[in-house]
Amino acid sequence: MSLAHVVVTLVAAAMAGYSAGALLLRAQWVVQALTDYRVPRTWWTWLGAAKAAGAAGLLAGLFVPVIGVAAGAGLVLYFAGAVVTVIRAHRHSHIPFPLVYAAPVVGALVLGFAA
Repeated sequence: MSLAHVVVTLVAAAMAGYSAGALLLRAQWVVQALTDYRVPRTWWTWLGAAKAAGAAGLLAGLFVPVIGVAAGAGLVLYFAGAVVTVIRAHRHSHIPFPLVYAAPVVGALVLGFAA
């Protein structure tokens, strides 16, 4: 495991954890976006929990790599779904936002496999 892998994984986990916290605490900017995208309110807690679990899984993956791979794959799928949701809502200017959160996760997975 390289230092780069550890740093990128920590950044990815922090970003996913922040995103989860903002959703679970119903930050106004998140609530407004989800409302605009027509994401059902009943999904919000589950989506936040999925991101939180992904963040925790990335951290656990530093010690048990298979958990990190599973968490990373899950987060990549989550953020890919977010991109699809944004596109379906015709908010194309918002597409970069989930990609910014997905990028360090992809980086952590790539660095993990390279080690």
